[in-house]
Amino acid sequence: MKSKVAGYVFIICSLYYIVAEAISATFFNDSIINTYIFHTISELGIPNVNSPLFWLMNSAFILIGLALIFGDFYRFKDYIVSNKSIFYILTLITGLGVIIVGLIHGGNPLTSGYHTLGAVMAILGGNILLVIISKSMAEFKIFQKITLVLGVFGIIVFWIMFFNMQSIYMPVFERLSVYTLIVWSFMTGIYLIIDHN
Repeated sequence: MKSKVAGYVFIICSLYYIVAEAISATFFNDSIINTYIFHTISELGIPNVNSPLFWLMNSAFILIGLALIFGDFYRFKDYIVSNKSIFYILTLITGLGVIIVGLIHGGNPLTSGYHTLGAVMAILGGNILLVIISKSMAEFKIFQKITLVLGVFGIIVFWIMFFNMQSIYMPVFERLSVYTLIVWSFMTGIYLIIDHN
C-alpha cells in the first residue's frame, strides 16, 4: 500500500508540473514556442503582466518539491541500501530548493539571490541525487541505469547552462536539466506501483 500511495503521488505531481507549465506558457506574453525556447521556467512564476498564471507555475514548483520529500521519505528510502545519509540530505536539499523557487520568485533584486539559491539546490542537487540513487540500490537494472543516465545528463546540461547564462538558449538548457527530475519522478511512480514489495 505504501508503494502505491508514494507511486501515485510521484505520478500525479510530475504530470501536474508538466501540465501547469504548459498552461502557464500558453498564457505567457509570447508565443508558446518562444516561451519554451527564450523564457526560463522561473519567468513563468514571476507575478507580472507577462505571466498571468504565475500562481499556477509556482504551485507546480511547490508540489513537486513536496512530492519528492514525501515519496522519498515515505517509501523510496526502503530501496536505498547504501549512502542513506547522503540520500536523505540531497532529498531535502532538492525538495526544499524547488519549494523555495515556488515561494520566492525571481526578478526582484531583493529576493533574486534566494531564488537562485533555490534553483541551484533543486537542479544541481536533484541531478546529483539521481546519480547517488542509481548507485545506492541493491541492484543495477534498467530503472537504476535510466536514473544514472538522467542524473549525468542533467548535471552536464546544468554546467552548460551555468557557463552560458547570457545565451539566448539558456532557457532550453535550464528546462533540460529540470526535466530529468520530472521524468525520474514519473518513472519512479510507475516503478513503485509495479514493484510494490
